[in-house]
Amino acid sequence: MRVRALRSTLSRRVAAPLSVLLVLTGGCAADDPATNSPASAASVTLTNCGTPVGVVGPPRRAVTLNQAATEIMLALGLADRLAGTAYLDDAILPEHTAAYASVPVLSEEYPGKETLLEAAPDFVYASFHSAFGDEGVGDRAALAALGIGTYLSPAGCPGQHRPARLTVEDVFAEIRDIAAVFGVPERAEKLVADHRARIAAAAASLGGAWDVSLLWWDARTDAPSVGACCGGPNMIMSAVGVGNAFDDLAGAWADTSWESVIARNPDAIVLVDAAWDPAAAKRAFLARHATLRELPAVAGQRFVVIPFSSTTAGVRAVLGIEALVAGVARLPARAGR
Repeated sequence: MRVRALRSTLSRRVAAPLSVLLVLTGGCAADDPATNSPASAASVTLTNCGTPVGVVGPPRRAVTLNQAATEIMLALGLADRLAGTAYLDDAILPEHTAAYASVPVLSEEYPGKETLLEAAPDFVYASFHSAFGDEGVGDRAALAALGIGTYLSPAGCPGQHRPARLTVEDVFAEIRDIAAVFGVPERAEKLVADHRARIAAAAASLGGAWDVSLLWWDARTDAPSVGACCGGPNMIMSAVGVGNAFDDLAGAWADTSWESVIARNPDAIVLVDAAWDPAAAKRAFLARHATLRELPAVAGQRFVVIPFSSTTAGVRAVLGIEALVAGVARLPARAGR
């Protein structure tokens, strides 16, 4: 689906993290131990991507747009708070399949504003800023005027709200923000602790930082889109001390040239696997290219395949990190190294 590919690539290239200021009035409410449901929460006010957000209690009819937002809600046990969802890039994580089945799917991609309003949402949570653009459900201010709160993943904040580099701490901050909004902070702490432990175990399995430089190839064959200094790909590589061959390029993703790839001669190549741009097609392109097939990483079949859905900021980030580590550990030795 070429349109889907453009949406995903373009919206992610302008994505960047934001440290969100969170102010709680009266404190967070804990889960009700008798029902495992959010207790009556105090009001929550925060600034997200430069937009003020406030709720007077946990939203009860939220709508999620994009895979990462949906799976964060499900990982926090909040399926019962979802009035609808839309726009997956991959099958939902197996552990959340049953909960996801209980949530109405409003649209395969972004729903129109009328469709959204028919679900009577009190909160809309999205991963990519395009969700609140012309192709999405509309401006956040317009939704706020209708009494609908919104939240955008810090990794999806536009332009002026970008921090220097996206890290797993930004993902953890988002999980905590959403848990605070929905009155389940303890669930966030449990989830974050689990992910920290898994990332530490993955890093330890590599035995420290590896002397390896990776080309993270996201999309395109004419001018490859690669993982740059400051987004999801670099977040995943840096979490376990693996080098990024293009960490000097600005942004989350950047277009470069095959000449630059050849000049940098990466030790290995990460092939992002997406339904609209599969890793197998990337591998075939490299194998038949008269020049690139001679690149040591290509000739030596030094590839690491990572699913697209594991490259975005969300609960799948830990899966991306684990997949990277497993792939790097399996790489055949490179001559001269």
